[in-house]
Amino acid sequence: MKKIKIDVTAKNVLFRIIACAGVLFIGIGGMTLLASMKKPPTEAKPEELVLKVDALEAGLENVTVVISGYGEVQPLNSVSISPEVAGRVVSIHPRLEPGEVINQGELLFGVDSSNYQAAHDEAAANMAQLKSTIKRLTTRFQTDRDRLKTIKRSRDLARAEFDRSKKLFTEHHVGTRSGVDTMERSYNGAADQADQMEQAVTIYPFQIQEAESALAAARARLALTKINLDRCSVIAPFDGRVKMVAVESGQYVSPGQPVLTLADDSILEILVPLDSRDARKWLTFEDADSSETGAWFSHLKDEQVSIRWTEERDDHSWTGILHRVVAFDPRTRSLTVAIRIPSASAVSGNSSDNSGLPLVEGMFCQVEIPGRILSDVIRVPRWAVSFKDTVYISKDSRLKTVPVTVAHKTGDDIFISEGLAPTDIVITTRLVDPLEHTLLKVTLAGEEG
Repeated sequence: MKKIKIDVTAKNVLFRIIACAGVLFIGIGGMTLLASMKKPPTEAKPEELVLKVDALEAGLENVTVVISGYGEVQPLNSVSISPEVAGRVVSIHPRLEPGEVINQGELLFGVDSSNYQAAHDEAAANMAQLKSTIKRLTTRFQTDRDRLKTIKRSRDLARAEFDRSKKLFTEHHVGTRSGVDTMERSYNGAADQADQMEQAVTIYPFQIQEAESALAAARARLALTKINLDRCSVIAPFDGRVKMVAVESGQYVSPGQPVLTLADDSILEILVPLDSRDARKWLTFEDADSSETGAWFSHLKDEQVSIRWTEERDDHSWTGILHRVVAFDPRTRSLTVAIRIPSASAVSGNSSDNSGLPLVEGMFCQVEIPGRILSDVIRVPRWAVSFKDTVYISKDSRLKTVPVTVAHKTGDDIFISEGLAPTDIVITTRLVDPLEHTLLKVTLAGEEG
């Protein structure tokens, strides 16, 4: 019984081994067959990446450098008006309101002139009295001078009569001592009267001079009262726009109290601070003797400048004239220049919509000032130059980085004086750390892509 069981077990093990080997052989054979049926992949040829860029051809040009700055429009003359006499306001201009334009010579407001009129009349009466006094003294001087001649003649006659009677009495014993004494008294009276008249005639010129000095003082007082009387009427000194009003009818005003402000809009100014380095390099100063200007900037060349309102840069523009250097600020290293705009230019500005908007006080504007000419430079967009002052160009359709010298920057343009040659192809597409010698496909400005 045991022997038959062992034989059956051995047959099963052998069968299993043969079956496994068969399965393995079939698998290997099938895999080999499938592998022989597969076609090898086509070999890929490597291709270089092409970078598409926009570019422009460099070209030399002469450019007038434009310096840009900002400033606020203000009138050249703005006057704060105060009364010069005290009193109650009795009249006022019917259009004395902010924004109104008052013509030169028109009455702004009037102060009660009663007291000043009375003082003027009193001074006039005093002057008339002094004139009469001078006239009276002059007349008496002429009369007494004529009388002095007569009195001197009477004195001389009395002296001659006295001498004659005295000689007759002393030498010839003719007459009496009493008669001689009478003649002497008569002579002494005539002499005393002549002395008194001569003294009076001598004093008259001094009295007349004193009266004339008093008349001059009275005339000055009369002029002062006339000035104060005229100051009761406050007149517009020029054609001005009312900026501020602080006076009403019936109000009491005092001298020096600001009550209104007038602005002369016939000439406007814009004070524009500029970088002192740009001003030194590009502004044009006239040659002047240092003895005329002292230790200060010489006169600026009268250049026509462009003015644009920052609220609408493209719609409104005006023209002005570069006038003078106003100040130098060492803290900000800026040079402030003044731009003059006559009223005709301020009103007749260029407007795209024909709105006729004038240039007025308070507008904040951009000012473009033409300076010196920059010769033989190449203009490129600002974004074509890196912060390291390098430019990407196309050399044999390959990207190349070249260092450049920036001569000037304005708006979206940069002007290069060194580093580029005419006909160089400058890449204008913004690139971030591109690989040097990258193959390029360039589209020049003005060409279709």
